[in-house]
Amino acid sequence: MSRELDRPVSDLSIQPLQLSDPGLISSAFTAIGWKKPAEQYIRYLEQQEAGARNVLVGRLNGEFAGYATIRWMPDYPPFALDRIPAIEDLNVLPVYRRRGVATALLDQAEELIGERSSVAGIGVGMDPDYGPAQRLYVLRGYVPDGRGLSYRNRFVAYGDRVRVDDGLVLHLVKHLA
Repeated sequence: MSRELDRPVSDLSIQPLQLSDPGLISSAFTAIGWKKPAEQYIRYLEQQEAGARNVLVGRLNGEFAGYATIRWMPDYPPFALDRIPAIEDLNVLPVYRRRGVATALLDQAEELIGERSSVAGIGVGMDPDYGPAQRLYVLRGYVPDGRGLSYRNRFVAYGDRVRVDDGLVLHLVKHLA
């Protein structure tokens, strides 16, 4: 890998999800073999318009690079009960990783959350594909919420058998300054 790709780039913009984005985002992920249908982003747009979710879209040099969403009332029961907004569905296209995109998206998300809450929540998957995200969140000051693992928003108890997929999550919190 070229050292050039490891450097953050300065021409990064972050804007709210727009009506023209769902097809573009879906196509970008389809091109790398990920199934992220345009309907998902249309639903996100509807939720954004209703005030239930904010969607931040990052572009490098005008090209779609990644996105993150904030759910103001997440499904994870402890976050919902304590009204902790959650950063959900952070994704950066592989070609744009290690260039500061995820960091900038998280910075913006935390800033928006900080306008309404002193705590931000985030969940991270437990399979090796999430290793870089696990490290990033810890380095940014996120700590486990102390409730252990959950699978599809249900707590995993000692001795339970669960499938290791995107539904197996450790939830983290960060106290914002």
